[in-house]
Amino acid sequence: MIQRVTGATVHVGGREVGRCDAGLLVLLGVHKDDDEHTARRMADRIYGLRIFSDAAGRMNLGMDDLREPDGALSMEVLAVSNFTVYGDASKSRRPSFTASASYDRGQELFERVVAELRARGVRTATGEFGAEMRVSLVNDGPVTLILEVDAA
Repeated sequence: MIQRVTGATVHVGGREVGRCDAGLLVLLGVHKDDDEHTARRMADRIYGLRIFSDAAGRMNLGMDDLREPDGALSMEVLAVSNFTVYGDASKSRRPSFTASASYDRGQELFERVVAELRARGVRTATGEFGAEMRVSLVNDGPVTLILEVDAA
């Protein structure tokens, strides 16, 4: 799940562990069938999303369109691991998380997505994988998207 934000923070145990200013809050769930290729494609899609407003106010710009004169990106990402993204409550009021990746695999692929974003020059902060986190944000728009990618 991706939210365009004017700012976001994540706290663990009362201390701030990650923040971003204008950019994207990414609540990243890893599916049990995801692999390294899926992680690279997810980072590509996040980076290339044209959800920032142009001069006419239309969602027409991607992160790469928003570079500072020195070449740095003006948008940031706060990536927060979130296995509950794959929670399924279609058959019960208690969600099932059997579609989520295992802890170790989820952490590996979450870190791969973060590394891929950073390799593209995106300032990317994170929460703490597997921790009980408190996320605060100011949604810009509001713009909220569910983004899925296939491995192929």
